[in-house]
Amino acid sequence: MFLQAKYGKIYNSFKNKYLEIKDLQGKLVAILGYGMEGNATAAYLLKHGIKPVLFDQRPWKDWDEIEKSEIKKLGVNFIFGPDAFKELAGFEIAFRSPGVNPSHPDIQLRIKDKGLKMIVTSQTKWFFEHCPAKIIGVTGTKGKGTTASLIFEILKCSLPIYRLTERPINGQTTSEKAYLTGNIGKTQPLVILDDLKSEDYVVYELSSFQLQDLDRSPRIGVVLMVTSEHLDYHKNLEEYIEAKSAITKFQTADDFAVVNDDYENSAAIGRLGQGKKVYFNRRTELSGILAVKDLQLRGAHNLENVRAAVSVGKILEIPDDIIRKAVIEFKGLEHRLEFVAEKGGIKFYNDSFSTTPETAIAAIKSFTEPEILILGGSSKNSDFDSLGKTINASTNIKALVLIGEEAPKIRQAIGATRLNIIQGAKSMPEIFEQIKAVAQKGDAVILSPACASFGMFKNYKDRGEQFKKMVLGM
Repeated sequence: MFLQAKYGKIYNSFKNKYLEIKDLQGKLVAILGYGMEGNATAAYLLKHGIKPVLFDQRPWKDWDEIEKSEIKKLGVNFIFGPDAFKELAGFEIAFRSPGVNPSHPDIQLRIKDKGLKMIVTSQTKWFFEHCPAKIIGVTGTKGKGTTASLIFEILKCSLPIYRLTERPINGQTTSEKAYLTGNIGKTQPLVILDDLKSEDYVVYELSSFQLQDLDRSPRIGVVLMVTSEHLDYHKNLEEYIEAKSAITKFQTADDFAVVNDDYENSAAIGRLGQGKKVYFNRRTELSGILAVKDLQLRGAHNLENVRAAVSVGKILEIPDDIIRKAVIEFKGLEHRLEFVAEKGGIKFYNDSFSTTPETAIAAIKSFTEPEILILGGSSKNSDFDSLGKTINASTNIKALVLIGEEAPKIRQAIGATRLNIIQGAKSMPEIFEQIKAVAQKGDAVILSPACASFGMFKNYKDRGEQFKKMVLGM
């Protein structure tokens, strides 16, 4: 399989230029930003005999009791509050969590200290510097979670074949394993780092926050659509694209860049580095491997994700029938245009992760059958004009169920219409009573709210879970 154990040698040749655990012994080590990643970083350091101090700008009183219990269980000191980073004087090494901007003035003050300069790293940076396995990194403005998960499923389908045949590598048999980590993975990178071997594969979903301080690129870097996002964090679009560029710009001639060249920003990132270029776009043929009609994933945007994952499978020399099986069986991510069930000839889709007009528009365009859409929720100060135009231009929308505080604003964006617009539901059971009154065999009912969930629901997961419970209980 792809480059086999060769990367173990490459890893060893670079390894000595980076900090090792032994370099942290006896040092003041900080973790900047506490959350899932901060917790995993603290556990990793404690496992190796390093006792860090936690810093977070969120006041202690704002953490719930479960979170407070987890923090106390770590047995480390912590400094929480808006001015927490002002207490970094004297710290020699800091692990930055993704949500903490490295340009924060208190962090920059410590980095530029003429006396004791603080070295800032991150869980992702440390992982890339010390990982012996082959990393497949996936980034993009949208679609990276779906694509990373699909690549992981393709690997899972393929690896047992190589184990069963005990294919020799340098005279030795292999037992490759695949891992999914990063934003989408249930397992944090530092939790698996000590167990990884050179023949393993790690599929890593990478945001701009994680990429921006890397000086190594993954062995296979996948660049999906890159448009514009997180401009409340990055100074401008140029900084956002520059952060994303780490996915390819440090690649060697032995690496691969898989790039969607339909998008100029993506193509520009793809041109960086020395990796072999593998381009795909919305016109890339899939017919040699699978038929689009057989996919459970819906929408043109998901076809782009499929093409990216198939490209990676081909690089890895995975047989077409294995790729086909994995892709056809892949249902998508939970709460992301997830097929729930078919009841009485009516298909139900849970797209509760859709909290913007853009994602709802993508959902609308994913169907040709008659659609019943559930739209609305709490405010994110979104502009619904484009959503209204898409609804009015669609010929297959049968009815709209508008909910939450944003219902009037969405209704206004639609304007005069002959569509059946239903309002007034205050709960998921009431929503389903309204759906039952209009849905017929052949329809698709889609929860794609285009709004946040607060008010009627705890969060988007709660909203999606309630929707699925109602469907499965029908």
